[in-house]
Amino acid sequence: MDLGLEDRICLVTGSTAGIGLETARLLTAEGARVVVNGRDPDRVQQARAEAGAALGVACDLSEPGAAEALVAETTEALGPVACLVNNVGEAYQVGFEELTDEQWDAMWQLNVMSYVRCIRAVLPGMKEAKAGTIVNVSSTAGKRPSTGMPNYSVTKAAVLSLSRLVADLYARHGIRCNAVAPGPTATPAWLAEGGLADQQAAASIKTRLEVLEAVGAGRPLGRLAEPEEIASVIAFLCSERASYVTGSAWSADGGTVPIII
Repeated sequence: MDLGLEDRICLVTGSTAGIGLETARLLTAEGARVVVNGRDPDRVQQARAEAGAALGVACDLSEPGAAEALVAETTEALGPVACLVNNVGEAYQVGFEELTDEQWDAMWQLNVMSYVRCIRAVLPGMKEAKAGTIVNVSSTAGKRPSTGMPNYSVTKAAVLSLSRLVADLYARHGIRCNAVAPGPTATPAWLAEGGLADQQAAASIKTRLEVLEAVGAGRPLGRLAEPEEIASVIAFLCSERASYVTGSAWSADGGTVPIII
């Protein structure tokens, strides 16, 4: 199926690994001119090579001004952004009463304000073109909070609200905005040393492997998602095949959240 992405300039934030990297690969395979992004310059260049991306830009999107600089560099090198995938973010296990104000604020800056700033930066070009697509990566935790990840859950709920807001505000300009809500996915966030599987194991009597098995078994489909499965949903929402889809929050969670919206 032709997704209509040939030569589209697509910026994917947080794309040095996991869902972001797989999204960059898939968009490139569909003929898009992709920009990959992350904090570490070496990892950004490695991701650029792995994804076959047109450009790699290293920056910390939790910092004010970074999103604007990223979009400006992309526009100068390739042209206005036609498709923005906001994927950057972090997650960790912590008790609600243990969280500090600084932790709340740090996660808000990365998981929410980076999305706001990137959207704000691409809007002038999209409005001028009278077209554009934005896909924001949320989480099942945005629909049903995870008690073990309070600040993460709240930020991902905010991403859902932001997505609907932007869809409503800019539909008349030909701009579509949707959210994707993945369930637990086999990415470094879960699988890396010190990642969520290790954190859950440390807080319980289970081993790391037992945690991963239990998390997978907790999905109706009985397993974690693979990152390319989430990337496929993102690519569809970016594409011309989804030209009448806006303001949606697509669950890609193996049936995790037991609601119909």
